[in-house]
Amino acid sequence: MDRVVVVGASLAGLRAAETLRNEGFGGQVVVVGAEQHRPYDRPPLSKKVLAGEWEPERIYLRQPDSFDELDVEWRLGVAAAGLDLDGGILHLADGTDILFDGCIIATGAVCRQLAEQSRHAHVHELRTLDDSMRLRAELSGGDHHAVVIGAGFIGLEVAATAKQLGNRVTVLEGAPAPLIRGLGPEMGAAIGAMHAERGVDIRCGVQVEGLHEDGVLLAGGELIESDLVVVGIGVVPATAWLDDSGLEIRDGIVCDATLNARSIDGGVRRGVYAAGDVLRWPNHLFDEEMRVEHWTNAAEQGAAAARNLLAVSCGNEPEPYAPVPFFWSDQFDIRVQFLGCSSPEDDVHVAAGSVDDGKFLALYRTGDKLHGALGVNSPRWVMKMRGSLAAGASWADAIAVAENFE
Repeated sequence: MDRVVVVGASLAGLRAAETLRNEGFGGQVVVVGAEQHRPYDRPPLSKKVLAGEWEPERIYLRQPDSFDELDVEWRLGVAAAGLDLDGGILHLADGTDILFDGCIIATGAVCRQLAEQSRHAHVHELRTLDDSMRLRAELSGGDHHAVVIGAGFIGLEVAATAKQLGNRVTVLEGAPAPLIRGLGPEMGAAIGAMHAERGVDIRCGVQVEGLHEDGVLLAGGELIESDLVVVGIGVVPATAWLDDSGLEIRDGIVCDATLNARSIDGGVRRGVYAAGDVLRWPNHLFDEEMRVEHWTNAAEQGAAAARNLLAVSCGNEPEPYAPVPFFWSDQFDIRVQFLGCSSPEDDVHVAAGSVDDGKFLALYRTGDKLHGALGVNSPRWVMKMRGSLAAGASWADAIAVAENFE
């Protein structure tokens, strides 16, 4: 290969570019990013940056001289517009093209939006640094009523930060409990109760009819008046620019176990890999196809995609990517950590600590096997379960491990 293009100046994209260099690739590396910013850390956007405790320069993933030493060409502020796989051409939104021999797609995800959301200046979303700074300017003075639509992790992190800044906060969620997608109803309700204890009004089982200049209109006609609204109803993979590429798209770029992108005809596209929120792949450790939207996965996948691209280009065997997924979330003084996976069918058991005390370890069971581990304010306990998940531990063995925690 003479030139590799990394599409997405994200954490996954940066790790891919760094790995190419660290593994000895001497050709040209071009990193394309839709934002003007070089790669930065997204988790602080809903916490430290939004709260005004950190300024933007603190969240860049590398110092300016480190970016320069990487020896890549940065094409920032221009989005990818199309991919010609047969010709090896990346089309950009400014009308220019980039020829490539290898491609790593790391375009991440974009926020889901409500109808006519963009018409309302007081309605915000939170995905980028610019989003965070705009919302920060609105919340920083306190004494506002902020309505957050969606009680997922981003929604609850924003709610916590807004409350700590002195604002009144109402969270609206259509599901019966917060965080159902990630934690299930029982544990989601436990986290929601912790928010309620700290003054956040969480209303579950409500349906939003639409946005109004004075707030949020619910089905049935109730208007929740507010000064500002934050829409946090999840994200979708940023794949619209790949509609005519010939890649298989199904809630993300469909890849094989080595992160090699698949074609709509069922084969793989040599030289095209993906990393981060934008793809789904079969994780053989859990025998599941999954799409993971969290920091650790983006970092590890970016490196894995680059290594496999180089391996195949040299005639070597690529390695399957089969990690134990991990994510965390800070809300008020609540540290939530999760290892492994969860599904609506899982049985959940509090194996150490107690929900009432606000410090506990909950284990998730699928059949007779450990499926996931949730720690709330218990980092030592949850991280000790990583080995059990990596080994495919039985439920009985996992319970035996947790019984020794104090």
